[in-house]
Amino acid sequence: MLRAADWIPLTHTGLQRRDNEDAALAQPPVFVIADGMGGAQAGEVASRIAVDAFAGGLPEHGSPEERLAAVALTANRRIYELSRTQSEHAGMGTTLTAAYLGDDELALAHVGDSRAYLFRDGELSRLTEDHSLMAELIKRGKLTEEEAADHPQRSIITRALGPEPEVDVDTRTYPVQAGDVILLCSDGLTSMISEAQVAEILRTAPSLDRAAQALIDEANRAGGRDNITVILFRLEEVGSALGSDQPTVVAVPVPSAGPAANATGVAVAPPPPAVARPNTARLAPLARTHGRPAGGGALTPPGRRGRRYSRTAAALLATVIVLFLFGGGGWLATRQLYFIGTDSQGFVTIYRGLPYDLVGGVRLYEVFYESGVPASTLAATERARLLNHDLRSQSDAQNLVNDLELGKVQQ
Repeated sequence: MLRAADWIPLTHTGLQRRDNEDAALAQPPVFVIADGMGGAQAGEVASRIAVDAFAGGLPEHGSPEERLAAVALTANRRIYELSRTQSEHAGMGTTLTAAYLGDDELALAHVGDSRAYLFRDGELSRLTEDHSLMAELIKRGKLTEEEAADHPQRSIITRALGPEPEVDVDTRTYPVQAGDVILLCSDGLTSMISEAQVAEILRTAPSLDRAAQALIDEANRAGGRDNITVILFRLEEVGSALGSDQPTVVAVPVPSAGPAANATGVAVAPPPPAVARPNTARLAPLARTHGRPAGGGALTPPGRRGRRYSRTAAALLATVIVLFLFGGGGWLATRQLYFIGTDSQGFVTIYRGLPYDLVGGVRLYEVFYESGVPASTLAATERARLLNHDLRSQSDAQNLVNDLELGKVQQ
């Protein structure tokens, strides 16, 4: 059986921000990082709601992954509802990376671009996958890691808690062992220093405290563009369940000046309910999602957005279109037509065909190319210009979306 032998939560505002919108929780066996977003300190509110949701412990039933995801979905609803009822919090959201340490496994729940890492035998392994525009473009071969590091849209995330009533939460479980060190961090660290630098600091630091401070100092030396928060904890083997002398700590980050500033607000909280050990052990991570797509079903393929026709009108339209398509090679002609819309998750997508649905669910279009750009990041004028379902040539549609992915279109 494993436990967290020692741990350190540490945060810093960075060198270019006035406020700290990160929040962290170190309450063994649960550890949480949240990086808020939104004006007028709304991001700070969102990240605090996310962390507070985990401070009360996990639900009693389900696997660790399911229980982490359940709390994440609860936090998402709280943030979303508050943003809808209070204008000063409109549009707020937060990333989330939450970890639960079981007997010999680490369960993760993840949304956004905060990260979890495993440091073992001198090697650093990333355990989470970023939900960001840069990650999408790298995955599609549009950018390299080096190009993404300096891209003007590097801060755009494609999934967060709060903007929509429902969100997908990625969960994974990894086997862990005594001696492993787990790192949770906001992107204020990983956007400033490389994973190779992180690994070198963890190899050479004499303690977790020194390692955490060195990570923050190095990120600040690199420019400190964002808030920087890290949680480090080391695993050790124990022969029995944790006793009542195991400390429980809630870390509350406090903005302060200077590279050496720590997370100074610390409060004691009761331990979370006991969590059952998962029934299966996996040697490789198993990814799952909980909840509905990040778009919440609000952004759907073209031709289905609130257009309601009477049965008679719809049937007449369908008849006219079908007669046209199948007469004189009209159907083949539509294969040369393209338009730009959004998919069910709100990503800008190129479709081939005509932007119509026939009676009976017959679509006159098909997906041609899915970009990694969420439509919600576009300025209103650009959304109106690009997503108007105008028929285009293939090259015209591709050029527009390529410019969008490369940051040449206003967002």
